Amino acid sequence: MATNDEMTIANPDELPRTGGQRLGYRIDDEAGRLMPCEIAVAQVIVYNSPTIDDEADLLELHNIDYHTLQSSLDPDELSRLEFEGDHAALIFKRPKSFCAEDNFLLKLTSTGLFLYEDYLVVVMPDDAPLFEGRVPFRVHSIQDVILRLLYQSIYHFEGHLKAINMLSDSLERRINTSMENRYLLKRLGFDHDQTGILDDLAIESNQCLRRSEIYAQVIAGLMDARASIVSNNLNILIKKFTIWTIAIMLANLVVGIFSMNVRLPMPMENDLWPFYIINGLAVGSACFVFALSRFRKW
Repeated sequence: MATNDEMTIANPDELPRTGGQRLGYRIDDEAGRLMPCEIAVAQVIVYNSPTIDDEADLLELHNIDYHTLQSSLDPDELSRLEFEGDHAALIFKRPKSFCAEDNFLLKLTSTGLFLYEDYLVVVMPDDAPLFEGRVPFRVHSIQDVILRLLYQSIYHFEGHLKAINMLSDSLERRINTSMENRYLLKRLGFDHDQTGILDDLAIESNQCLRRSEIYAQVIAGLMDARASIVSNNLNILIKKFTIWTIAIMLANLVVGIFSMNVRLPMPMENDLWPFYIINGLAVGSACFVFALSRFRKW
């Protein structure tokens, strides 16, 4: 493990961190850290909030694709790795620090790393601290610088997660405290004995509630049973009406057959017995229907 001095750059507070500036660093192989230097001899060149002129230099001097450059400044861009003719472009996400302008929300931003054979170009859309904090390894090459940046991004994410966990625990405790009855009773000024009486009253109230629920279920069951009985009686009555209707219709059929204006095979002059025979057949057919319904238990 490296010491604190070995894991941070020398005098980081003296470095400018405003937007639209370029920062240069060289690798101190003996100390295993980055040292600020001039841009001309720098192995790591950092562009903070690049201006239009800076973007022009990045396109011309470092042969960076315009779309890739804009992607490194777009907070909504997805992380990816691309290989160009003379360099590799790595775009990764890192969290922004909490600030009042973002309503203290966790927001992400993008950072572009452009790796060449002997130097590294870092493009950032803001002036956030770049080489701060501890890392469990020393910096001896450009690849170590990339690992350091990725490690710091992940470590920053972990810091946000810890803060979110602390806030959620605090909110959970406050919610649980506000939902307890004893907390409300203390606000009303009840003492221990009065609180005990209220607990007994709460138990009695819960018992009354359960009994009322049982009674409501019993009454609902009785209402369902009564509805079933009424429905059954109605079905029986409809069945009886149906039988009577069939009997009457059969009698009407008999009367209708013998009442048609056709010749019947029986004498009709001055005799009443055909009338009695026809009516007897009608009544007999109706009685037959009733007898059949009783026999079949309809």
